[in-house]
Amino acid sequence: MSNELTLRDVADERGVSLGAAIDPDTLRRDPSYWKTASSEFNVLTPENALKMGPLRPSRYAYDFRDADAVVEFGENHDATVRGHTLVWHNQKPDWFQAWEYTPDQLRAFLRDHIHTVVGRYHGRIDAWDVVNEAVADDGSMRKTVWYDALGEEYLADAFRWAREVDPNVDLYYNDYGADEVNEKSDAIYDLLERLLERDVPVDGVGLQLHALGDWPDPDSIAENVRRFNDLGLEVQITEMDVAFHQGEEPEDPLEAQAEYYSEVVEACLEAGCETIVTWGVGDGTSWLRGFKDFGERYTGDPLLFDDRYEPKPAYHAVKDALQD
Repeated sequence: MSNELTLRDVADERGVSLGAAIDPDTLRRDPSYWKTASSEFNVLTPENALKMGPLRPSRYAYDFRDADAVVEFGENHDATVRGHTLVWHNQKPDWFQAWEYTPDQLRAFLRDHIHTVVGRYHGRIDAWDVVNEAVADDGSMRKTVWYDALGEEYLADAFRWAREVDPNVDLYYNDYGADEVNEKSDAIYDLLERLLERDVPVDGVGLQLHALGDWPDPDSIAENVRRFNDLGLEVQITEMDVAFHQGEEPEDPLEAQAEYYSEVVEACLEAGCETIVTWGVGDGTSWLRGFKDFGERYTGDPLLFDDRYEPKPAYHAVKDALQD
C-alpha cells in the first residue's frame, strides 16, 4: 500500500479547502469515483442535485434524495459541503411557467423555496451559492424571470431569506467569466458593493473559473481576489476546469494544463483565496462531455483525474503548489 500523501492530505496540512463537484448517480454506482472523491477532496459541491429543477419534480413536491446523498457523503467523510444553487435562471422545473404568477406570487414562491431548502440543510451545509449568474456578459443585469418580475431587489431578498433560516451559513454570489478584472467583474463588484451598503448579508463571491480555450490571467485573477477581499468579501474558486479549443491543443496539452492549474493555485493562495473547487472528479464525468455544443468547441479532459481516476500531471502540479 502506498504511503504517498493524497491531495486532500496536503490541502489539510496547508489549511486549504480543495474540492470537487459531485454527481450522486456516479457516486452510487462507481466505487472508484467515491473513493477518489472521499480521499482526495475536503470540499464537495452537489453538481446539479440542489438546483431548483432537479429538486422539484412537481408543483407541490420536493425530491431531496440526490441532494441528501451528497450531503450525507460529505458528512460521513468529514468534508465541507457547498450548496449550489438557490436562485438561477437555468434548470428551473419543467412545470414552472413564470407567466402563471404575479410578481407578488413569484416573490412568495422564491421565498418559500429558499426557506424550504436552506431549512432542510440548516447546520449541515457550510456555504450557499445563493444567487448564480445574475449579471450578463456585458455587465448589465441579466434579464431573467426573477429580474423581470422583481428587479434587482430579488438578490437582496434571496440573501436575507437564506440568512433568516440559517444565521451561521456563509452566503455567496457566484458567476462565470468574471475571474479576472474585466467589464463583468467590475459590474459584479459594483453590484455587491450596492448590496453591502444596504446591509444585505453577502459573505463572499464565487468565481467559477471555467478556463475554456481562453484562460484568464492568473495575475489578474489575484488582483480580482484582492479587491473583493478589500470589499470585505471572501473569495472562492467554485467551478474550475481547464480545457483547450478543439484542434488548438499545444504539443504537450497535459503539461500546459498542469502549469496553468499550478499558476492559478499559487496566485489565488497568495492573494487570499483559500478554497478551490474543480467542476467534477474525473474527465470521464466532466460536464463538457455531456453538452454537445461545448464538446464540439472544447476538449473534454479538463480535470485533475483522467477517465480511470488516475492522477494527471495537473494533479501533481496542484499538490506541488500546495506543498511549496
